[in-house]
Amino acid sequence: MSQAGKSTVKSIRTPIARVRGLGAAHSGTSDFWRQRLTALALLLLFIPVVVIIMTLLGRNHAAAAQILGSPLIAIIMMLFIVASCWHMKIGMQVVIEDYVHDEKLKLLSVIANNFFSIAVGLASIYAIIKLSSGV
Repeated sequence: MSQAGKSTVKSIRTPIARVRGLGAAHSGTSDFWRQRLTALALLLLFIPVVVIIMTLLGRNHAAAAQILGSPLIAIIMMLFIVASCWHMKIGMQVVIEDYVHDEKLKLLSVIANNFFSIAVGLASIYAIIKLSSGV
């Protein structure tokens, strides 16, 4: 093939980034796929979680603890919490990386986002465990 037949479009990625498949943020498409994976998990868990929440409406603490005491129900709720918090963390991180231009503020925002997501997840899981154990 002659030189004229080849594309003359230059890539702005470094050769090592092309080999690794990494973009400018050095994370490649992993965040994209994690976001889609958590969205799929949330989609699959949405109906069971809505049914569980509907059964909890209007119940007192003892009845809620009895419903959440089922291992299957508690696991479904915890999976939903983990997927939601992970999805939230990735989504907010993308927004921060795209719209916060000061590097120090960006770093602080990403750290705060990570801590917030972990805190919400742990507090929610603790509440499910506490309610499901009947304490």
